[in-house]
Amino acid sequence: MVATSATSSFFPLPSFPLDPTAKTNKVTTSTNFSGLSPTPNSSGRMKVKPNAQAPPKINGKRVGLPSGSVKPDNETSSQHPAAPRTFINQLPDWSMLLAAITTVFLAAEKQWMMLDWKPRRSDVIMDPFGLGRIVQDGLVFRQNFSIRSYEIGADRSASIETVMNHLQETALNHVKTAGLLGDGFGSTPEMVKKNLIWVVTRMQVVVDKYPTWGDVVEVDTWVSQSGKNGMRRDWLVRDGNTGEILTRASSVWVMMNKLTRRLSKIPEEVRGEIEPYFVNTDPVLAEDSRKLTKLDDKTADYVRSGLTPRWSDLDVNQHVNNVKYIGWILESAPVGMMESQKLKSMTLEYRRECGRDSVLQSLTAVSGCDVGSLGTAGEVECQHLLRLQDGAEVVRGRTEWSSKTSTTTWDTTS
Repeated sequence: MVATSATSSFFPLPSFPLDPTAKTNKVTTSTNFSGLSPTPNSSGRMKVKPNAQAPPKINGKRVGLPSGSVKPDNETSSQHPAAPRTFINQLPDWSMLLAAITTVFLAAEKQWMMLDWKPRRSDVIMDPFGLGRIVQDGLVFRQNFSIRSYEIGADRSASIETVMNHLQETALNHVKTAGLLGDGFGSTPEMVKKNLIWVVTRMQVVVDKYPTWGDVVEVDTWVSQSGKNGMRRDWLVRDGNTGEILTRASSVWVMMNKLTRRLSKIPEEVRGEIEPYFVNTDPVLAEDSRKLTKLDDKTADYVRSGLTPRWSDLDVNQHVNNVKYIGWILESAPVGMMESQKLKSMTLEYRRECGRDSVLQSLTAVSGCDVGSLGTAGEVECQHLLRLQDGAEVVRGRTEWSSKTSTTTWDTTS
């Protein structure tokens, strides 16, 4: 009843007397909408050709067609009487239109799923090149790495150089994904205009556990201000499956003029580019404020000379890659210690760059145990120096080692 009342304003129904005994002298014909045949006329309006037919019965009584009624188009209708006309069968047939709309929506949904495209959330910006993504309100960059067979050492775990390469790669991809990468090695567009590059002055790394071949690690990195003219970059490395923290690292960077090779203040134009990405947090590692020892030929236990850069050791700024310095420092570490100990922490101070024509010396002094008992020592601390042949310091360092068979959990918060 409600449906009939609601639609009567759109599809008028014939009105009949309420008294079933009343005589019907005149019957109002109902309109068959399927017979509408619109044709344009000269006035631009549409003409409608009615195809009307009176219902065969009204209130149970058979009635005839009134005089002058329109003959049905189907001549065989006299042999097969038409069904009673009701509101339901006067409606247009919408089934075909509904089927077409459904088909369109299903096709669109299939294309959506095949494209695998999803709207971007404000807190997650996906890198279209698969180099990682920016998370946590656009301030932290996250990237996964799978440990390759050529990245593990003799002890079947990833080397410290592998870990450091992952840190460096995420730092550069962070700048790239944020849209700040110029044509330099991590330089912003304003830095490129002013011939400025980033150089690291201090690096501190604590390794709780080394991943092995086939493991997937998740690396987070972010930047903060360090003093008036420095930038601090931190990293946090987790096991991609368990979320266990594997490595923490913190570093300080300053700007150098690429042409004069002198340190530079941060120009205001550059500061305007990088400050929106600064995170106001404490370093992921408490700073190791212990002074790094300067070694010489008398205080060093091991010396390795004649180290020279190869062409592949240079980066796009034409100086030796920072990770290469770590490999040179460990060149003078005793083999017995490398076989029985694992590197637990490392603090480096970069004092000078070197180029492809440089010749270097690596010096190491072992403390905390007797040099002859390195294979059985529980803890070992080493002092390191990488210098040019003329004595100019390149890198000072300190490393801490623990036994590979030890189950001791190190307190890395102090």
